[in-house]
Amino acid sequence: MGLDKAKTQKWIFLTLAIVPPFGGYLLFTLFPNILSIYYALLDWDGLTDPKFVGLKNFATALQDEYVWRALGHNVIFMITIPALVVLISLLLAYLVTNKSYFENEFLKVLFFFPNVLSIVVVALLWAFIYDGTYGLLNGALQLIGIDMKNFYWLGSESTAIWALIPPWVWGGVGLYVIIFVNAMTAIPKSLYESAILEGAGHMTRLFQITIPLIMSIVRVSVLFLIISTLKTFELILIMTNGGPSGSTDVIGLYMFNLAFGNEYINYGYASAVGMILFVILVTAKLLMDKFLPNRGVEF
Repeated sequence: MGLDKAKTQKWIFLTLAIVPPFGGYLLFTLFPNILSIYYALLDWDGLTDPKFVGLKNFATALQDEYVWRALGHNVIFMITIPALVVLISLLLAYLVTNKSYFENEFLKVLFFFPNVLSIVVVALLWAFIYDGTYGLLNGALQLIGIDMKNFYWLGSESTAIWALIPPWVWGGVGLYVIIFVNAMTAIPKSLYESAILEGAGHMTRLFQITIPLIMSIVRVSVLFLIISTLKTFELILIMTNGGPSGSTDVIGLYMFNLAFGNEYINYGYASAVGMILFVILVTAKLLMDKFLPNRGVEF
């Protein structure tokens, strides 16, 4: 009798522990994704009666020059931002971990500070830095003899997309510094001591010992950053809204404007673009699994 009661209590506990989060996943994740697939088959502005158009939205999206232009900008961010964030974070984390600076704890807080700020604050801060009249960047260049003559970095098609990379990197480095520091502190000091006795310098220790031993953490970080560069658009929305002349538009922002823009609203077409983005994300994940396999290292 006592055994049956224990089993009953166990199943009650498991039910209470599993059903709420699983129900939340079904309601807020799986169901909206399935609904997006259905919307992608419609011509619908959210107000009038929806019209079923089948795969027409997908065919239109594949021939849409704005989709391909936005994806091209995503590729630029996908190549530059993860590489810069991971490289800078690794170097800073290595210095904090292996150099006995008395300011180390303060430096960790300083590096993480941008992650505490709202994305709106970060965007406005950097928009002011790039301002042509009062911007910090033009002022700094003028101090070294380069007069940009009120040049607005976000207002030129040739510089706007590159000007978005520094705030993105600045806002992302701090988090990964903390992640890499925690990973590096788990590496036995004896490995570094043996390398030092053999005459290995800091760069050798970083690339021959540290990075290989935390490669699984680096791999996950790169994956998160790639997904972020493909999905995130808030910074671009605030700083340029895809301008000038679409030179900074990305697929997430284009999809957002299709669904909630002022001029043209089509939830069906926006959902189709979103499905294409989903396929790209899955493909990126599979390619990472192929070319950057997760090799566990024991030490």
